[in-house]
Amino acid sequence: MKTEANQFLGSERIGKLMKQYAIPCIISLLVGALYNIVDQIFIANADYLGSYGNAANTVVFPLTVIALAIAVMIGDGCCAFVSLCMGRKETDNAKKSVGNSVTMILFSSAALCILYLIFSNAMITMFGGTVSDETFHYAKEYFFWISLGIPFYMFGQAMNPIIRADGSPRFAMVSTLFGTVINIVLDPVFIFGFKWGMMGAAVATVIGQIATAALTLWYLTRMRFVRPEKGDFHIDCHISGQTLMLGITSFLSQIALVAAMAAINNMIRKYGAVDAVFGREQYAQIPMAVVGIVMKFFQIVISIVVGMAAGCIPIAGYNMGAGFRDRVKSLFSHLLIAEAAVGIVALLITEFCPGQLIAIFGATNESVYYTEFAIRAFRIYLCMIPFACVNKACFIFLQAMGKAAASTMLSMVREIVFGVGFAFILPLFWGLDGVLYSMPVSDILTFMIAAVLIKRTYTELTRVTSPAS
Repeated sequence: MKTEANQFLGSERIGKLMKQYAIPCIISLLVGALYNIVDQIFIANADYLGSYGNAANTVVFPLTVIALAIAVMIGDGCCAFVSLCMGRKETDNAKKSVGNSVTMILFSSAALCILYLIFSNAMITMFGGTVSDETFHYAKEYFFWISLGIPFYMFGQAMNPIIRADGSPRFAMVSTLFGTVINIVLDPVFIFGFKWGMMGAAVATVIGQIATAALTLWYLTRMRFVRPEKGDFHIDCHISGQTLMLGITSFLSQIALVAAMAAINNMIRKYGAVDAVFGREQYAQIPMAVVGIVMKFFQIVISIVVGMAAGCIPIAGYNMGAGFRDRVKSLFSHLLIAEAAVGIVALLITEFCPGQLIAIFGATNESVYYTEFAIRAFRIYLCMIPFACVNKACFIFLQAMGKAAASTMLSMVREIVFGVGFAFILPLFWGLDGVLYSMPVSDILTFMIAAVLIKRTYTELTRVTSPAS
């Protein structure tokens, strides 16, 4: 491994490094997020699917996040481990981590695919798919084909951060972009041209995922600095354990999000059934469809936020490994400011342009109740999104610094204690609106804890670097 080629991570200007690594990562994650979002846009605008198909997409979405959680645990963990090894000049351990990660993702993705195919009905029910018969039917059809693509999806997602750690953030971006472009092209052909409905949306997605996985596999055999050898693919429990430990925060963050989405979906189903409007059969699917759309916009914003933070992992890891704590502190400052700015822009969009956002997802084909609830959902659910952006940056950066315990604690408190807890409690008092308020309340309380951790991190980095300054 040519560690000399990565020494610029310890000397180049922080701002320039952030642009070089974060922008391709942001684009990669945005493009990855577009897989599900593009499906939902085309589904919503197909008059024979409409809000029923939209609701079905919302039901299946958390199940794809479970796959993503496993993939990012392996990929982000390997990325952080390899970056630390580069700073320490530990070539063999870095190569073993990459080889072990490939083996782990192959076995875990195959196992998850089988589980999904066997227990599809139970899982769709668990995430609120029984809100209506039509929604359940569409969700089952969509989930079957998505399940077949899980191994390709997970492989591409896991290898993406590893490619970035190998010094090729642009290739990581291009490989993901290639698959998404295929999906965008095929979606209207299959949905509107062939009238394949939910199956068409899913098949287009899977074909795109296969294309990304193929490009990723091609790169894996030609890695620049950390090319694993044959023996590196045999599981080394110590190396794999360290890799997974560094990635556990990414996993728990995503899995906790799944738990929160499960709670929200089921509370929407429960309290929507007793609502004066959405308790009617013809409108029952609207709240779930709408909240799914709001989550998709949130996913776009969080893709930018996570992209910036994840793009900083190789930079932070290298400088931590090399002992350049002053550069880590500067990087943290740059990141927090950038994340807050993204959150503020997103807040302005959701508060002033919710009608335009919902129109993208086929609102013109729906009732006035659909539009009214969607506007209210955007304005309430995302009213504290700047805090959500800073919180997410804090999770990931602490992970990159090797502070897995603090990062995991903060993530779990946000998604499980607050996210799930308030999703159950607040609807007792405010019904459907209580579900919407669970998001901003969780974000602002999490920020109070994050602020303490941010201050402690600055103090620690200052204390370490001040004698050498």
